[in-house]
Amino acid sequence: MDIGLIIGAFAVGIIVGLTGMGGGALMTPMLVLFFGVSPLAAVSSDLVAAAVMKPVGSFVHLRRGTVNLKLVGWLCVGSVPAAFAGVLVLKSLGDSEEIQHGVKVALGVAILFTAAMLLVRAQMRLVERARSRDGGGRPQTQDRPEIVVKVLPTILLGAVGGLIVGMTSVGSGSLIIIGLMFLYAGLQAGQLVGTDLVQAVPLVMAAAIGHALYGELDLLISIPLIIGSVPGAFIGAQLSARLPGGFVRRALAFVLLASGLKLLEVPNAITAIILIVALIFGPIAWMLLRRRYGFPALASTEARQRREAKAALAAASGAESAATGGPGGEDAMQVEKKNRGAV
Repeated sequence: MDIGLIIGAFAVGIIVGLTGMGGGALMTPMLVLFFGVSPLAAVSSDLVAAAVMKPVGSFVHLRRGTVNLKLVGWLCVGSVPAAFAGVLVLKSLGDSEEIQHGVKVALGVAILFTAAMLLVRAQMRLVERARSRDGGGRPQTQDRPEIVVKVLPTILLGAVGGLIVGMTSVGSGSLIIIGLMFLYAGLQAGQLVGTDLVQAVPLVMAAAIGHALYGELDLLISIPLIIGSVPGAFIGAQLSARLPGGFVRRALAFVLLASGLKLLEVPNAITAIILIVALIFGPIAWMLLRRRYGFPALASTEARQRREAKAALAAASGAESAATGGPGGEDAMQVEKKNRGAV
């Protein structure tokens, strides 16, 4: 059994649990570029492993209640049959050298699209936060909003995502989560990730069954992927509520950019130039974008300002309580802990 495959799958599993994205977009190119697996076999083996990995992170989100099951149901109406159809389309094309190259190119395009959608998602969240801060958007609360399901667009989103996943193994997280952001701006970040992870389970299972029947499944590849990715996805889902995902998503976008360029067989010199430009100017552009919307250039500065504001508010509240004969600082903290426990 290949230990390298297990370690790589474990790392990918953590990223999937943290962000709900990057499973096929990382696992499949990892198999093709680093382990020499043919594109068709990589797609088949990755989907079978994903069918086992996805439910792990999904269970955590279901337990937390961060899943909109109505959206999941309508997405699956489109995605499940489309995923199986994608496998049949791929099978009908055959497995010649030209088809293998075509699948590799399709993977590269899908992965670059995923990287671009990560950036779009980050910018959309930034705009939403700015509108909420200025009173022009929905408030950033922890309450689960009521969503009116747009049935036909949701089914179509699922169908497009399912077809792409069935043919490339990429898109069950990245494509559909972006579509959900456009269709349902009221969904909180936690519900976006939870809903996306849960809808991906039947989608990926349908594609996995299709590839097990008609694809180039290799259990010697799939089993190490399962062994590594399942605990990784569980750990990532546990950490998703405790760690800021911004840095992880930007790092993921950079890795996806490199993988996509490599799969498209862009010359090494040009790839290096593109990556260096992205590494240097990407953070600068993001800081300028944050400043444009009225946020500090660095997220760490914003986090420090929030902590200082909370500390000042707590100190003022404690001083007011002491002046009115209420509970002191320590007692106030105990009252706050009890209140949190009652929510």
